[in-house]
Amino acid sequence: MTLQRSETITLNSDMGEAFGIHTFGNDEALMSIIDVANVACGFHSGDPMTMDQTVTLAKAHGVAVGAHPGLPDLVGFGRREMKLTPEEVESLIRYQVGALKGFLDKHDMPLNHIKPHGSLYGMLARDEDLMLGAVKVAKSYGVPIFGIAGSAHQRVSEREGVEFVGELYVDLDYDENGSLVILRKPHVTDPAAAAERVRRVLDEGLVETLGGNLIEIPFQSVCVHSDAPNSPDVARAVRDALRS
Repeated sequence: MTLQRSETITLNSDMGEAFGIHTFGNDEALMSIIDVANVACGFHSGDPMTMDQTVTLAKAHGVAVGAHPGLPDLVGFGRREMKLTPEEVESLIRYQVGALKGFLDKHDMPLNHIKPHGSLYGMLARDEDLMLGAVKVAKSYGVPIFGIAGSAHQRVSEREGVEFVGELYVDLDYDENGSLVILRKPHVTDPAAAAERVRRVLDEGLVETLGGNLIEIPFQSVCVHSDAPNSPDVARAVRDALRS
């Protein structure tokens, strides 16, 4: 399945972040706006029924699906760091991607990419040895890695011959090193501010940090998180900015 969108820059969102009867996102509203879904695979959130339902919904909307593996921490939603070896990182990612791949096969959909979740995303951005574990899994499936340009995400992916897709975030802040400031709880983002960040980086290539400095953020995809109360409004504003 290939995307039928006209934009060369895609819009992605983290999906399937539910557990049993408890849901934490606006998946259904977002599916008609985004291009790519990053689907939780059960460790930080998600369960078999949710994965199946999310893949079904994505296929109905022509949305590509990638794996969103996280740390094994349901209580902390994968937003608390852990001490892991590279081998442990590879195994926990391979396990989660394999689970999602089973549902993708059921619905005759390809695995589009791998994007680590939450604190795992940040840990791998800083540590090339840990990142190699993730890249080994992506390489075995022949899919890209989504991550932060200029970080270990990109360096290790490119060194190992794995395609890399840089992301821009509009609902999280950047610190002075270009790293994301990961929050424990979702918050409301001003849609106008999100759209302005996209327009500015497209025009000038620059993003303002928490400290007021300007940094370069190369990207091919924009991420809008699904769990904020107004995330569909934010996604629509970003889509309009990309179209313009």
